[in-house]
Amino acid sequence: MTMTKLIALYKTPSNPDAFDAYYFSNHVPLAKTISGLRRYEVSAGPVTTPQGDAPYHLAAILSFDSMDALQQALKSPEGRATAGDLANFAQAGVELLVFDTQDV
Repeated sequence: MTMTKLIALYKTPSNPDAFDAYYFSNHVPLAKTISGLRRYEVSAGPVTTPQGDAPYHLAAILSFDSMDALQQALKSPEGRATAGDLANFAQAGVELLVFDTQDV
């Protein structure tokens, strides 16, 4: 089964507790209103690499049925509101990756 994934890699903020409080009480509920969102996963605990520390505080993986479904979701009022909300808590920066997946 193929799906399209959007991965958000949030860089470590100056105040992780404030980031987490805003992210989980405001941003997640907002993002969950996006039509076509099939699954929303977030990292639990530290984000690391096999070599050790990573510059990221949190990783979020959002799943959609297709690239077209993701693009439509991002263009929707809910998608635009969610993207606009990043400025409210992700001051350290966020990297977004988008790709299709396939089972192998």
